[in-house]
This record gives sequence, structure tokens and C-alpha cells, in this order.
Amino acid sequence: MKKYTFVKAACVGFILAVLYSVIPFQSGCSRLSRDVVRLHILAESDSPRDQELKLRVRDKVLETAAPLLRDTGSKAEALAALSENISRLTSAAEKELAAGGCTLPVKAEITNMYFDTRYYRDFTMPSGKYDALRLTIGSGRGHNWWCVMYPSLCLTAPEAQQSQAREELDEGEYRVLSEEHTQYRFKIVEVFEKIRSFFS
Repeated sequence: MKKYTFVKAACVGFILAVLYSVIPFQSGCSRLSRDVVRLHILAESDSPRDQELKLRVRDKVLETAAPLLRDTGSKAEALAALSENISRLTSAAEKELAAGGCTLPVKAEITNMYFDTRYYRDFTMPSGKYDALRLTIGSGRGHNWWCVMYPSLCLTAPEAQQSQAREELDEGEYRVLSEEHTQYRFKIVEVFEKIRSFFS
């Protein structure tokens, strides 16, 4: 009986220790998902040509969006700038496709969507629901491409990414984004976010 009580107490202690470690981390993840805007591009298919066209669209959309986002000082301003210029961004993407000999349409929209945990070269984006500019090329059945559009972490050097993130995000958000964490934290957050996304 004493052994059972000890094991039970040890299990409870372990669970509390994990929660103590994860809850502040989860809080930073939640704030991060509320304060950034992501770019999500879906290719027509997984053929080499369609994947190449997807990257060409990425580059053109980022080039077109850069001056629109340059003077934005908040996520709300960034979303407003993107929303007001949806037709411009769509046109830029379709013209880039046409330059590559492709006549597929592009659907651009501001949406709130679920992302799994994404491990990037110099940072990790936790799972959760994020506001995003999503561009769907044709049927959008190919592999996607994503990045953080606000703060501007797309296609910038690692040192520039860190500087931009530190300037735009609070300390907790920056730590989630930039510090190395054991993967179990991200997995726990991912399970929690999937459950929450299912019920919402």
C-alpha cells in the first residue's frame, strides 16, 4: 500500500512539474499566435514545374507586400494593409505565373487557420491558429510554403530575423520563437491546440 501511495505521489509530482514547465511556455505560444501574420502558399500540384512556380509567386508576393508593410506598427495595421491590397497581391501573383507560361488563377484571402509546429532553420513556430495571407494557385493540391510575414521574417538573414522579432514581439513570444526548447513542450502544445481547434 505504501509503495502504491509513493508511486501515485511521484506521478502527481511529475505531472505538476511538467505543467509548471509547460504552462508559461503555452502562454507565450498563445500570444505569439495572436501577434503574427503568416504567409501560406499552396501550389497547384507537386510537379517540379508547379513547385517552382509556387516559389516564383512567393518571391513576387513578398516583393509586392514589402512596401505595404514597411510602415506598419502592429498586426492590425499589417492585416489592414494586406486586406486593402488583396487584388494587387492577386494580380502580382497571376502576372508572375503568366510570365512563367501558366494561366492558372490565384485566390488570395486573409484567413485564420491552423498550423502544425514548424521547425525552421533558425527558429520554431509553435502550432496554433494564426491569421494568414493565403494564396491558392489553381486547385491548391500541391505542397505548401509558409513564412512569418509580420513581423517580417520571410527571406531575411538570420541576424535580421532576430532583430526584427526582438523589436516587434514581447519577451515571452521572442523566447518561444528563438530559444531552443525540448521538443516535448512543442508536442504538448500541439496536442492542446489540436483539441482546442477541434472544439472551436
